[in-house]
Amino acid sequence: MYYLGVDLGGTNIAAAVVDENYKILATGKTKTNLPRPETEIADAVFEAGILAVKNAGLSLNDIREVGVGTPGIVNPKTGMVCYSCNLDFKNTNLGALLEERFGRRVFLENDANAAALGEQLAGAGKGADDFIAITLGTGVGGGVILNGKILSGSNSAGGELGHIVIVKDGETCGCGRNGCWESYASVTALIRQTKAAMQKNKDSLMWSLVGGDINRVSGKTSFDAMRMCDEAAKQVVKEYCDYVACGLTNIINIFQPDVLCIGGGISKEGETLVAPIREYVEREKYSKNVEKQTIIKAAELGNDAGIIGAAFLGNIYR
Repeated sequence: MYYLGVDLGGTNIAAAVVDENYKILATGKTKTNLPRPETEIADAVFEAGILAVKNAGLSLNDIREVGVGTPGIVNPKTGMVCYSCNLDFKNTNLGALLEERFGRRVFLENDANAAALGEQLAGAGKGADDFIAITLGTGVGGGVILNGKILSGSNSAGGELGHIVIVKDGETCGCGRNGCWESYASVTALIRQTKAAMQKNKDSLMWSLVGGDINRVSGKTSFDAMRMCDEAAKQVVKEYCDYVACGLTNIINIFQPDVLCIGGGISKEGETLVAPIREYVEREKYSKNVEKQTIIKAAELGNDAGIIGAAFLGNIYR
């Protein structure tokens, strides 16, 4: 039995054929090429999906279900993307557009929720009924699964965990609020924090790591310099981990999941990232005296999480 999952991103559209054991058999990829009309985006999603099917040596008739994870506020029941700033969707019936092309029902969900489902099915949250996946990237994404079901709220806009405020009147966030967790815990924020530390510490090893060009700073710069015992980098990493942990503590206090995983490219740091976060949370969380505790770990599936989760959306919404 085969499933088709698609991850619709702002830069790339990635699709894969997945078998019933959550194994990816073949992939297809194309550029999103924004900005462009919604109909052309739907064409590109279909193109990536068909390419994956062909690369698997199959036809659409062999595919049981099609699922797509997309940025934005998504109503899985109607297939409507109520709003997506990245794709410039406003009340866009993406589900209907895709169903016209695939000739069958297409299940839609927010991309962070799809990634959380993928990790719950086949990755860090396997076997956990109550599970949360956090993605640290350009922003901070979150997917919440409670009692085996995706939590999206009464209006499909729930689970926007990056927009809890951790610093009153703090940094301005892209959402319009000040002090959002995303403004401090995203990789975008880490890069900004790294650059600020470099400006204050002209002798920091971080400068040599970027060849003297501050525009080459990445999310790895401070972590790499920290491993070289650079004091300024150590402080950047500590403060960044504290910001991430502050938000995670709030989330754990609210939801008390069995497992919480941290994904995104920065999660490749593994225990270098997770260990200090875990220590902070253990110290600060409300439930420290309760026998059962949330397990905090790095995500396991990387970019495959969203595709695998999308492929199996029909199990939830069929």
